[in-house]
Amino acid sequence: MKPLFFQLEQGYPLMVIPDTAAHLNGRTIITHTYSIFLDICAGNPLISRSKESILHLERINDPEYFGFITFELPGKLFTYTADGQRELNHDEVQEVIEHLSNIRDNPALWN
Repeated sequence: MKPLFFQLEQGYPLMVIPDTAAHLNGRTIITHTYSIFLDICAGNPLISRSKESILHLERINDPEYFGFITFELPGKLFTYTADGQRELNHDEVQEVIEHLSNIRDNPALWN
């Protein structure tokens, strides 16, 4: 999936890489995960490709990695996992969730 680039109110430029997984254990559950990185490359999509190749396969030691947000029930249940060297605070997590929800709810913004 194509990476998303946006800036938080605090000034952090972010690169967010979407990932989708289907879980089939008697019922279909689709989990949408968004890996969050500090964007130090000014929106260069080529950089995201190198980061995509290791997402959720192994521990990410990238110094720009903030962790990931999982949308388990869009609009209702979100989980932020701060397993990177950086960490978003509560307000920043809320801002990222609101931004991603806006994009998810408005297909015209997907390009």
